Amino acid sequence: MPSSLVAILMGSDSDFELMERCHKTLDEFGIVHETRVMSAHRTPDTVAEYVRGAPSRGIRVFIAAAGGAAHLAGAVAAQTTLPVIGVPLDATEMKGLDALLSTVQMPPGIPVATVAIGKFGATNAAVLAAQILATSDPALAKKLVAWREALRRKVEAADRTLQAKL
Repeated sequence: MPSSLVAILMGSDSDFELMERCHKTLDEFGIVHETRVMSAHRTPDTVAEYVRGAPSRGIRVFIAAAGGAAHLAGAVAAQTTLPVIGVPLDATEMKGLDALLSTVQMPPGIPVATVAIGKFGATNAAVLAAQILATSDPALAKKLVAWREALRRKVEAADRTLQAKL
């Protein structure tokens, strides 16, 4: 089995229902990945150990999803120089705004690329990971071009359907 290229980390197993979009999008691109539950606050040593060992397992990009205080992406970024993509989740009465701010407001020198709150972010995190990997993988770059073309065709078909109804 090939080494995983992307690690999807979630603060809770309940996050998988939403992060499954990320998992499926990576599958669409044929990107081998692993998915784990670990917490920046409840298992900080596990996070640090996992992240430090990831390059030896082939990991090249991390995707970290969390709600509330949402420190998981930052905790990952603090342990690696590999790209980290944060997905803020809607887990509190603040509807994900707290998670967005916790994920995006990183100190200078420890960046986290942050995508949208929730389902759009889950998909876009996978696409961004694919784009990062495609910088050194021409076959993956071609898959991305084809994927975008399919998106374009879908919108054009929807417009034709709408115009036919009007």
